[in-house]
Amino acid sequence: MIKDFSKISMAVIRRLPKYHRYLKELLEKDIRRISSKELSDIIGFTASQIRQDLNNFGGFGQQGYGYNVDLLYHEIEKILGLNKAYSTIIVGAGNLGQAIVNYTSFTKTGFMPKAMFDVNPKLIGLKIRDLEIMDADNIETFINENSIDIGVICTTKEHAQKIADRLVKCNIKGIWNFAPTDLEVPDDVMLENVHLSESLYTLSCMINHMRE
Repeated sequence: MIKDFSKISMAVIRRLPKYHRYLKELLEKDIRRISSKELSDIIGFTASQIRQDLNNFGGFGQQGYGYNVDLLYHEIEKILGLNKAYSTIIVGAGNLGQAIVNYTSFTKTGFMPKAMFDVNPKLIGLKIRDLEIMDADNIETFINENSIDIGVICTTKEHAQKIADRLVKCNIKGIWNFAPTDLEVPDDVMLENVHLSESLYTLSCMINHMRE
């Protein structure tokens, strides 16, 4: 039982998808029970860290038994909100926006793309996986006429904040931002900034310094 989700650190929350991924792999191998030590060997977190993380949500383990893999997998799935479906729109129909629509794993986990938008007249009217790219001028109308949970921003840095502001005014619940800038949104709008270049630069740093 989660007493107060707001008191759980983002570091813990960001580890949950990794638990979910590894538990799914265990189930695919028909492994039904696992100890925190065995889970530690697989994931790379310490057994103590795993127990502390999971205790934030009720623990789920039994002394002398460990964790029921199926139960833990589905409990984390519920905590992550993956037992629900989310309607999404993608703003920016360039290579990245199209790649997101084409990534079928998102739809399999309940993230359903409902529309794509762009300002480029050469793209408007084209279809990506049966989604017609619409004029960005129609974003507000579409959101108001459909129940949209998440807006995915794949625009340039210069346009991203304006798009975010428009989404916020339409009472969007969350924004997944791929534009190379940190957006500002109200506290009641959940925001996840994804900076692909930063991850690549981190790798570059490690290659050049941590293997010396």
